[in-house]
Formats: sequence, C-alpha cells, structure tokens
Amino acid sequence: MPTTASLKANKREIIASHVRPDNRKAFVQICTTLLPLAVLWWGIAQSASVSYWLTAGLVILLILFMLRSFVLMHECGHGSLFRGARLNRAVGFVFGVVTGMPQFVWSQHHQYHHANNGNWERYTGPLAIISTDEFAAMSPTQQRQYCRARSVWLAPLAGFIYLLVNPRRSCLRGILALFRHARSRRIEQPDLSWSASGEGFSMPCGASAQEFRHMLANNLAWLALWLAMAWLVGPALFLVCAVLSISMAGGIGIMLFTVQHNFEHAYATGDEGWDYDQAALEGTSFLLLPGWLNWFTANIAYHHIHHMSARIPNYCLAACHGEYEALFAGVPRIRLSDVPAALRCILWDKQQRRITSVAAYQQQRAVAAC
Repeated sequence: MPTTASLKANKREIIASHVRPDNRKAFVQICTTLLPLAVLWWGIAQSASVSYWLTAGLVILLILFMLRSFVLMHECGHGSLFRGARLNRAVGFVFGVVTGMPQFVWSQHHQYHHANNGNWERYTGPLAIISTDEFAAMSPTQQRQYCRARSVWLAPLAGFIYLLVNPRRSCLRGILALFRHARSRRIEQPDLSWSASGEGFSMPCGASAQEFRHMLANNLAWLALWLAMAWLVGPALFLVCAVLSISMAGGIGIMLFTVQHNFEHAYATGDEGWDYDQAALEGTSFLLLPGWLNWFTANIAYHHIHHMSARIPNYCLAACHGEYEALFAGVPRIRLSDVPAALRCILWDKQQRRITSVAAYQQQRAVAAC
C-alpha cells in the first residue's frame, strides 16, 4: 500500500504538474453558476402563480447551485480558482454575498483547518469533536445531548445558523464594539473626530481590522441584494425560498465536510507525532459521488488531493487523482450509502489515534470490562 513517504517523495512533482489555474475555465465555472442562479430566481418568481410544486422543484435546483457557489467561494479563498489574486478576491467576495458568508473572514479560519488537518488537539471549529475520555466523563444525559446535537436531522438548522445567523451576529457585535470604542476615545479626547476615534479598534473575537471591514462590506452588500430580490420576487416568496435553499445547502455542505474528515478509523492525533501528509492520506476521504453531484460540488469529493495541496484548482483535481491513482489507493473511499455511518463517528480515540463512533467505543469498553 502506498505510504506517506511515497507521497512526500512525489509531492513536489504532483503539485508542479497540476497547480495550473486557468482563467478561461474559471470564468466558465462562474458563468455556469451565476447565470443559472439568476434564471432559477426568475423561474421561481413566475412559478408562484402556476404551481407551488413547480416552485419546490426550482428550489431543489437552487439548493444545488447555492452549494456550488459556496464551494467556488471556498476555492477563491485558497487563491486557486483564477491565476491572479485580485480576481480570486473579487469573485470570492461576490460568491460570499450570494451565499451570505464573508469570504475573506471565512477563508482565514479555513486556512487554519488546512494547517491542522487531522490534529484534533488544535482544531476548534464548528465540527470539533471530543475525545473518548471526555465523553466517558459526561453524565448519560450529557452524552445523549452531545449525540443529538450532531444528528443529521439538525443539518438544515446548522446551515441556517452557520450561513445566515452567525455572519450577521458577528457583524452586529463588531459594529457595537466599534461604536463603544469610538465613544470611549471621544470621551477621553472630546476634540477627536469620529473617523480618528476608530483607530486602534479590534474585534472582540480577535478578528483584524481588515476582516471587520470585509465583514461589514459583505453584510451591506448582502442586505442590498436581499432587499432588491425581495422587491423583484416578492418579500414572502423570496424569504421562504432563500432561507430554505441556503439552510439546506449549508446543511449538505456541513455533512459533506464532516464525512470528508470524520469517518471510522480516520487519522486523528494531537500535536505529538502529527504529520500533514499522513493526515491527507488517512484523515481525509475520497467521496465516490455520481458525476452530476461532483459537478455541483466542484470536485470537492477529491478531498485528499485538495488537502495535499489547496493550490490545485478544482478542475484539475480529477486528472491529478487519475494520474497518480496508485499513490492514492489507500485513501479511504466513502460512498453515499456510507455517509450515515460516517456521520456517527463523533469521538476521538486518543490512544488509538483515530476517529470512532459512540457504538464502537461502547463495544470496546464492554470487551475491556469482561
């Protein structure tokens, strides 16, 4: 079986041959995403007077295109969709407004995930899991609550909070913090102008001034877009379809992200002995998706390639995997039918250095107790 050593030996060659951003391909992807979104919203506005079943069908397509929009936004954050940084930033901002997520701020946190993939001592994101020791220390009620909070049925709610609530809440907190900071400085220095009083401001969560400005710009553009769409489509129809499509797309995205890192026996370690390339091979899955779903998810199923090097564009991932298929033969494969089981892997076994399910952990304890 190919090892981490063989990946390290070939990594430079792989990256050199496949890190080839192509502006033409990128623009085609942008057009085949944003134009269908516009057509779908036009169709939704027309469909309400024809049949709500037709509206529902269009919303299903809208969910898929919103999912694709988020993945392309994610790629702009890595600077891999286009050749130039300026184009990646500009298009990333647009997709950030479409999906409701401040792209620059999100990408900073996402880079941390890439830098610590497989290191569950450092990862503290929205999908962080606890160790088996921490789970054992919980009361039965707390254990049930922990498991319920990670139920697949809560995925749309998680998508709603992640994409619609949290970015707005963070922005409002930042605005209030800026106002308090400016007011405090003006009390100390009455002659200070409002613009000067904002100097030295930092977000309560530790975000930089650049991140705050981007977050504010994203939220203002997002609000303008939603007001315009509510006027064009109709407030009630737009709100229902927009909230539903974004929440469902967010929920699907969260589930995809989860099973790409949390699955039975996935590589999971702390700081000691952690290896970036081993995490890409053993702690990241290869999702075996139908072609049409690979298109809507912009080839993010080739996640092992993406974690080997985030600089490889999505339209080069499949070719990279095919060329070096023998090298990635040991990467865990997950089919759609395997997703429910993978979603139950919500514990980190520190001793075994792997992800496990509650059922497997309890079985292991029962055997040890005999």
